[in-house]
Amino acid sequence: MKTRVLTGITTTGTPHLGNYAGAIRPAITASKAADVESFYFLADYHSLIKCDDPARIQQSRLEVAATWLAGGLDTQRATFYSQSDIPEIPELTWLLSCIAAKGLLNRAHAYKAAVDQNTAAGEDPDAGITMGLYSYPVLMAADILLFNANRVPVGRDQIQHVEMARDIGQRFNHLFGQGQDFFVMPEAVIEEDVATLPGLDGRKMSKSYNNTIPLFSSAKELKTAIAGIVTDSKLPGEAKDADNSHLFTLYQAFASREQSAQMRADLLDGLAWGEAKQRLFEQLNAELSEPRERYHQLISKPHELEEILQAGAAKARKIATPFMAQLRDAVGLRSFSQVQVAEPISKKKAKKTPRIVSFRDEQGFRFRVLDAQGVAVLLSVAFADGRSAGQALKALQAGEADLLVVEQQVQALQAGELIAQSESYASVAQAEQALASVQQAMAAD
Repeated sequence: MKTRVLTGITTTGTPHLGNYAGAIRPAITASKAADVESFYFLADYHSLIKCDDPARIQQSRLEVAATWLAGGLDTQRATFYSQSDIPEIPELTWLLSCIAAKGLLNRAHAYKAAVDQNTAAGEDPDAGITMGLYSYPVLMAADILLFNANRVPVGRDQIQHVEMARDIGQRFNHLFGQGQDFFVMPEAVIEEDVATLPGLDGRKMSKSYNNTIPLFSSAKELKTAIAGIVTDSKLPGEAKDADNSHLFTLYQAFASREQSAQMRADLLDGLAWGEAKQRLFEQLNAELSEPRERYHQLISKPHELEEILQAGAAKARKIATPFMAQLRDAVGLRSFSQVQVAEPISKKKAKKTPRIVSFRDEQGFRFRVLDAQGVAVLLSVAFADGRSAGQALKALQAGEADLLVVEQQVQALQAGELIAQSESYASVAQAEQALASVQQAMAAD
């Protein structure tokens, strides 16, 4: 079975050298593996959170799409599409929004950072914060869960969003699964060996720092940008420390091991910074010249780019549309023509049985077991997050944790550690009756 890998790039600017080396190039390489099924998309709905300039978003969509294709993405192997061409994504976003806990979204890093910034400035905590920013993690969860991605390559600042997607997907499974899991649990993947390139000033290459090196500009513009890289003041002939040179870091990201070793040795021997910049230019220009030509050809034919994206969207929707129909059915949004009205066979009320309830209180995430009369017979300890509580509950349901009566009290132990307990009953018989209710609930849920 193939592993599904999914990643998207926000369309708010022109791709630069850092985007290419840090995300696009390794993703294209990974898509060629025989055991991988790749989903790559333009995250243009996400871009609306950050940018309200329609012209900029449209141009960025064009440039990002052309960059992926110019970089060598094989759209016969990978599914390549625009987020905005998949109507199932916003529909799933709403379904997930209806079950996503507000407390979970309150802890999102981007939202908390915006609140902290407002508070520090003496403004209302939510000043300027849109619902788009606040619910960004739910949209990202829909991106991931709609295609049941197994692996999601992200930067470290996005790990939390993948974890939130897991929490939301797990809650949907619990509420509506009825014995089946609609969503697989995605894993965040941090590619430690993928370069995070420094910009002209040595900080991380970023449009927000205005320190980027253009990716598919002309050779002259590329050379001019490289000439602006900040170096130390050591003169030609003086030994230079490659490990503390962001110029060398840039060179290393595009050169072979042999070339990098030679450059390191030459810098130690006193290679002039001007000559080192010339080598970096030649290395980059050699790798980027052919993709640069393809990029400009694609940019000049936007209708062809649109056809490629529409073909990718059609391919993606062959998965998304029937899956969304399943999810609509699961939550009760069913066609009346498909509803079969059963003849009433009895006026008796349905027999009540023990059940499990998950909830969150001031201390953390918990679950409680209620007997047939709705009386609590087991209460878990407080867990730090919903995932940990869910794992403990699953261990009980799978028989991987111990249920026993200890001194007229029902206790649940996992690896010898207490994870849930009842009140102390007046007799062992009452405790054993409570234990029977817990076991029945675990067997049925």
